[in-house]
Amino acid sequence: MSKIKKRAGLLLAATTAFSLVLSACGSNGNNEPEAAGSGSGSGNAGKPVELIWYTIGTPQKDVDTVMAEVSKYTKEKINATIKMKMIDWGDYSQKMQVLVASGEPMDILFTSAGGFDYVQNVRKGAFLELDELLDKYGQGIKNTIDPGFLSGSKVDGHNYGIPANKELPQLEVWRFNQNLVDKYKLDTSGVRTLESLEPLLKTIKEKEPEVTPFAMDKTYVPYVPYDYLVTNMPMAVKLDGSDMKVVNILETSEMKAALETMHKYYKAGYVAPEAATTGSTSDLTTSGKWLLDRAQTQPLAENLWSASYGYPVTTKPASDAIITNTSVQGSIMAISANSEHPEKAMEFLNLLNTDPVLRNMVDSGTEGTHYEKIDDKHMKNLDASQNYNMPSYSLGNNMLLYLNEGDPDDKWDQFKKFNAEGKPSPILGFNFDSTKVATEMTAVQNVKEQFWASLMTGTVDPATFLPKAIDEFKKAGLDKVIAEAQSQLDAWAAANK
Repeated sequence: MSKIKKRAGLLLAATTAFSLVLSACGSNGNNEPEAAGSGSGSGNAGKPVELIWYTIGTPQKDVDTVMAEVSKYTKEKINATIKMKMIDWGDYSQKMQVLVASGEPMDILFTSAGGFDYVQNVRKGAFLELDELLDKYGQGIKNTIDPGFLSGSKVDGHNYGIPANKELPQLEVWRFNQNLVDKYKLDTSGVRTLESLEPLLKTIKEKEPEVTPFAMDKTYVPYVPYDYLVTNMPMAVKLDGSDMKVVNILETSEMKAALETMHKYYKAGYVAPEAATTGSTSDLTTSGKWLLDRAQTQPLAENLWSASYGYPVTTKPASDAIITNTSVQGSIMAISANSEHPEKAMEFLNLLNTDPVLRNMVDSGTEGTHYEKIDDKHMKNLDASQNYNMPSYSLGNNMLLYLNEGDPDDKWDQFKKFNAEGKPSPILGFNFDSTKVATEMTAVQNVKEQFWASLMTGTVDPATFLPKAIDEFKKAGLDKVIAEAQSQLDAWAAANK
C-alpha cells in the first residue's frame, strides 16, 4: 500500500502576517502556470548556471536523482541547474553557521526563526537584500503571494528572503500513537498541560517497557505562554499582553514548574536517556515505539502524519493558536550574500513559487517513480517515495502542491479558516537588533549550548542546574541583552500603539 509522504515536516508555522493566497489550489494540475517566470529574466543564452541550494531535513537517498530531473526542467525554463544539499534537522543551524562563516559556495539557503535564525543572520549580513531582485526577477512571487507575506518578513524595511505560502498561526499539539491509546484504553480527553500527561506516560512505561512514552530530541522546549524575542533564547514576553516586560524565561514560575515536571518524567523513565543529544525521533515514529510527543500543527495534519507513519496519529491542543514572530518567519528561502548568481537564484525562486510542475517535482520527486496522479488535483505516493520524503513546508509555495489521496477539495479553504482564527502575539512584528550587544549574545549562546538541552529535556535536576544556568547567563551578559531588548521594545510599542 502506498504511503503519503510526510508533508507536514516539522510543521513550523507560516511565514506571513495576516492572510494567504489560496487561489493557487485550483491550478494543481499539469497546466503551465499563468504567471511563472519562464526564462526571460537574466537570459537563457550560454552555459547553464549551477545553483547550490542548502535546505533542512533528513538527507534523502534519491535527492540527486530528483534534482537531475529538476535541472532538466529548470535548464529549459531559466538556463540553470540545481544542486541540493540537505542537512539533518538537529544539525542544520550549527552546520550552517560554520558553512556560511567559512564562505562555502551557496546560492539559496533555508532559514527560519527556529532553523538558522532569520533575523539574526540578516543582522550578520549572511543574506542578500532582495528588494531590487524581487522587482526585476520576482514579479511572479509578488503577484502570487499576498503582500502580507513579504511585509511580514521584512527586517528594517527590507526583504531578505522569500517566505513559504502555508499555514500561519503557531498551534502546539500533543500527538498520540493511537494504536497504543486504543490498546490500553487511554483517556486523552482531558489532556492539555504538561502535567496532565502523567497517567498516560505511567501506563505505557509499566505496560510497554520497550516503548518510549514521551518522544523528544534535543530541540524540545516545554511550552510556556510566552513569546520568545529570539527563538529558544531566554528572553521572552508574556503572551497575554498583561505587560510588555522582557524577562529571562528561566526565572519565570511557569518555566521553573515545567522543568521540574520534565525532570520528574525523565527520572521515571518516560523520556529517552539520550534525549538531550539525539537529533531526531524518526526511528521512533518509523517503528511506532512511542506514545506521545509535541508538535506544531496545521489543518489535516493528523491525516498527513497517519499516512506517513502507517498507523493512526491523533492530537490534542497544547496551546492556543498564536501568530508569533516565530510563525511569521517559520520557513524562508534566502539568497546568500556571497552567491555568485543572485539574479539566477531569484529567477529560480520565482519559478519555484509560481510553477506547479516544478514545485511538485521538488516536493514529491519523479512522477511514475515516486508518485502517481490520481486526478488533476490528487496524487498518491509509490513505494519509491520512501527514498524521497521531503518536508514540504521548507520548499516554497505549498498552495501549488497536489492534494494527497483522501485530502478534501477544500483543503486550502481549511487553511484559510485556520489562519483567520489565529490571535496575534503582543510583540508580533518586533525584531530585536542585537548589534549593540553582539559580544554578549555570543556569550549567551555559548551558555545556552552548555545548559539548554539538558534542562529542557529533564535530563538534569533543575534544583541544582537551573540556578547554575541562570548565574552563567548573567555572567555572560544576559541582563545587558535584556535591558537593550527592553529599550527597543518600549520604543517599538510606543511607535505601534
